Amino acid sequence: MKLLKTYILIAILMISGQSFAQQTPAGKQTEAITIVGATAHLGNGEIIENSLIIIENGKIIEVTSKDLTKRQYPGKIINAEGKHVYPGFIAPNSTLGLVEISAVKATVDQDEIGEMLPNIRSLIAYNAESKIVESMRPNGVLLGQIVPRGEKISGTSSIVQFDAWNWEDAVVKEDDGLHINWPENYKRGRWWRGEDPDLKPNKEYMEDVQELSDFFSSARAYLEGKRDYKNLQFLAMEPVFNGDKKVFVHVDGEKEILDLIQFKKEHKLENLIIVGGYYALGVAEDLKNNDIPVLVNRPHSIPEEAYEDYDYPYKLAKLLQDKGVLVALESSGQMERMNTRNLPFYAGTVAAFGMDKEDALKLITSNTAKILGIDDNYGSLEKGKSATLFISEGDALDMRGNILTHAFIDGRKISLETHQTELWKRYSRKYKEQESE
Repeated sequence: MKLLKTYILIAILMISGQSFAQQTPAGKQTEAITIVGATAHLGNGEIIENSLIIIENGKIIEVTSKDLTKRQYPGKIINAEGKHVYPGFIAPNSTLGLVEISAVKATVDQDEIGEMLPNIRSLIAYNAESKIVESMRPNGVLLGQIVPRGEKISGTSSIVQFDAWNWEDAVVKEDDGLHINWPENYKRGRWWRGEDPDLKPNKEYMEDVQELSDFFSSARAYLEGKRDYKNLQFLAMEPVFNGDKKVFVHVDGEKEILDLIQFKKEHKLENLIIVGGYYALGVAEDLKNNDIPVLVNRPHSIPEEAYEDYDYPYKLAKLLQDKGVLVALESSGQMERMNTRNLPFYAGTVAAFGMDKEDALKLITSNTAKILGIDDNYGSLEKGKSATLFISEGDALDMRGNILTHAFIDGRKISLETHQTELWKRYSRKYKEQESE
């Protein structure tokens, strides 16, 4: 009897596991695919009406107007008349795959103990079977930069695609950037510890900045010296100094950004990107002159100060672009993993508040790819680039039109089913049956 109960329990677990299992990653592209008739939004500011897109071996081999070709279309034909084609959206500065359920400690793997951790790599902690990652794809978010959190130097990010068996299969660019959390010149007291919550000068600000500077100087001295002992933190800094690894600095204040620019010069950092940049507009000229891009935090936020325009977060990306700064959007903050699926609607909001729609599209495609250093293969629909794209019923930056019919990563036709879509279909059937009774 006990043995029978054991078998029944195993059977139940197997059935429930199958019901909620991750979608099986798509196999390699085996035949050519031709998408005919769609409005192609190339991601570089251009549009091709009534387009022809041919995909072979995971690459785009042709993007043109359908009327310009008189030959037989190769492979499988997808009639996309009346629909829209977009490059896959890219989510930078994300913790997708590092945390599944915040309240369950065993599923939280976004931070490590210590202050200076350039050797910590987010990639090996990335969970390719995360159900949250799976839910990105139906909205067209097909790639992301997976970033560790915490302390002064939180570690090294990597860029992945969102249809994989494991992190080895997922990786697009390994160890792409170092992430620094710049000290704040002003800080609010921690009310939960009985401190005054008002904004006050941070007396330790210069000391914290100096600590970062000393670490960079020590790392460079170690790398230029005999290296007669093994220091993992310093060894991880070598690609930073030779320009192979970008430096992403999470910072918002004007003074902090100006101090960061000086830090960049002192330590001869070639590829530096600001993440957040809430007050970057006040120093936009300095950012432009020093060739520093900004990953602007999600527009669906309220102003930080009472004196600011109510729509300041909505229009910040456009204001920075108007000043000549290279800009893209990121979605960190409260409930950031879930909210990453709203990335296209963040861009849509920026467009609604003054930016040209195709320029807004660049904020989550080609601009992001350029900032992350993957623009040679992703971010736009161009000949020779990866066939990472999707077909939408309507405007993909509008939640009413963002209805995907097909999606491809490196030419592989991926599933758009998730736990959420299964539940939606299940309860849609339920209420339709009730209406017919």
